Amino acid sequence: MRVNLLGYPRREMEAFFAKLGEAPFRASQVLKWVYHSGVDDFHAMTNLSKPLRERLAEIASIEAPEITGRQVASDGTHKWLMQVAGGNCMETVYIPEVDRGTLCISSQVGCVLNCSFCSTAQQGFNRNLSAAEIIGQVWLACRELGHHPNGPRIITNVVLMGMGEPLLNFENVVRAMELMMDDLALGLGRRRITLSTAGIIPALDRLRERCPVSLAVSLHAPDDELRSQLVPLNRKYPIPELMNACRRYVAHSPKSQVTFEYVMLSGVNDSPTHARKLARLLRDMPAKVNLIPFNPFPGTPYQRSDPESIDSFRQILLEAGLVTITRKTRGDDIDAACGQLVGRVTDRTRRSLRLRAPDSEPASHHP
Repeated sequence: MRVNLLGYPRREMEAFFAKLGEAPFRASQVLKWVYHSGVDDFHAMTNLSKPLRERLAEIASIEAPEITGRQVASDGTHKWLMQVAGGNCMETVYIPEVDRGTLCISSQVGCVLNCSFCSTAQQGFNRNLSAAEIIGQVWLACRELGHHPNGPRIITNVVLMGMGEPLLNFENVVRAMELMMDDLALGLGRRRITLSTAGIIPALDRLRERCPVSLAVSLHAPDDELRSQLVPLNRKYPIPELMNACRRYVAHSPKSQVTFEYVMLSGVNDSPTHARKLARLLRDMPAKVNLIPFNPFPGTPYQRSDPESIDSFRQILLEAGLVTITRKTRGDDIDAACGQLVGRVTDRTRRSLRLRAPDSEPASHHP
């Protein structure tokens, strides 16, 4: 079985070539071919010796997920359906803007957390993605978007906000992020990579030590009672513990802050009372708030907050001194907006069957 070198950070690539009796600089050469030039054929890596190229072709490969579907929204957002080993598929989204290009990638096939407002939860969970499958989404998107080694950078930011909880796939996610930051690979700065988590506190503390990229926390409620209904993980890691972990995360990084994501659900978490509670919760935190208009999906019991409620909520936070933005909905005409990614998942948890059961009732949620 050939070794897939896509997903090998520099230190692992150097160890691989050392075992072959080759100098460490061979790793640098291959990384540049793969990530700077988008080459996946060892025979095309012309600054490698012919015997080494032939040896690599025998024992190794550069294999990314397979793109099985492409869609482009009216606003220019791209969405790709990518198939991975085992027949499952995940979705990856590129959002072009005037001053940046953001790629939203997945870390798992499905998601185990079962947040009630997210369509990915309807799919259940199958497995973690490998480092090659994670970085492969970025590699493929560069190819699809026409990246050229000497041209302008098309993907300027990467956010791990697609399918899955990244911190439940810690090692593979960190390996992929190391490649994103390596100048021999994608060369992105730490602050241009954002990891979004619902709050796996032990892994969050590990991330602070290993790879402190920008942090986004899926909060969605200002108190434990409501958040436990929306984000079941809160029962294990309640808000006070989560806030302390966030403070630890930014304590040793000057000018860093946590982005708190807050999906706006009509009549559930969008009242002025909720806004004032949220302002009190975050008053001593280096933070900004990202208000996300809810993106509906089939079978959901929720509705999007109306623009007036969102504006009123935002104004209360602004008056409390919190930097607050309302996320512009992008790609919703191709189901590429936040919370809409579903892919195709062979559910090992059987949750998707329970959620589709005709006699099941949606949980009640109270403001």
